[in-house]
Amino acid sequence: MEGVAVVTGASSGIGEAIARHLLDSGCTVVTLQRRPPRLKHERLLFHQVDLADAAATQKIAGEIAAKYPVRYLVNNAGANMPGLLEQATVEDLDYVMALNVRAAMILIQALTPGMRAAKFGRIVSMSSRAVLGKTHRTIYSAAKAALIGMTRTLCLELGGDGITINAVAPGPVASELFDNGHPLGSDKRQRVIDSIPVKRVGTPDDVARMVVFLLAPASAYITGQTMFVCGGTSVSGSGGA
Repeated sequence: MEGVAVVTGASSGIGEAIARHLLDSGCTVVTLQRRPPRLKHERLLFHQVDLADAAATQKIAGEIAAKYPVRYLVNNAGANMPGLLEQATVEDLDYVMALNVRAAMILIQALTPGMRAAKFGRIVSMSSRAVLGKTHRTIYSAAKAALIGMTRTLCLELGGDGITINAVAPGPVASELFDNGHPLGSDKRQRVIDSIPVKRVGTPDDVARMVVFLLAPASAYITGQTMFVCGGTSVSGSGGA
């Protein structure tokens, strides 16, 4: 793969793995998030932005579209805010929707004109197995489900211009957030592992490989889909990211 890819939320975890795989494939990677990436590479370009801020996101999106010939976009940045229904707040809902959904829409709007002109583009948005139902995820699952709805609609609008758009829905993935809530060697972590059909927690690389597959030029006949990378939890109904 060649060209410029934009990856949001690439400072750690799944986003970092996606950026690394894209760099390995030959892409120039532009990362958008608040924290600088830990990765260091001559083709890795960091632009600091709070993607929950609509005005700041629109500004950086316009600048990126004007400066780089972006052909790949990965909407990975997100927030969780777990809690039962009675703990959910309107403020948390607004924040999670802004970061997961509104930022994705703004970036897609800004970057698809260039993709349309080139008659080529690939977009992947990060959803979650939690869209199938998971306690303590009222806000999170709503936002991740919204991304799937956006994906299905935009595949119809963009397909004729050589642009594909898909969603990836991870299940339990070992990350800083997951490890904090499920410490290594803990009974809580083992219960999650026991509930996963493949009997292990996923890795950021497991998810990144699916994302890069969907971004590949050869994946031109796959669009509007949600790919579960979940160790079988989307079938068993257990666990989720």
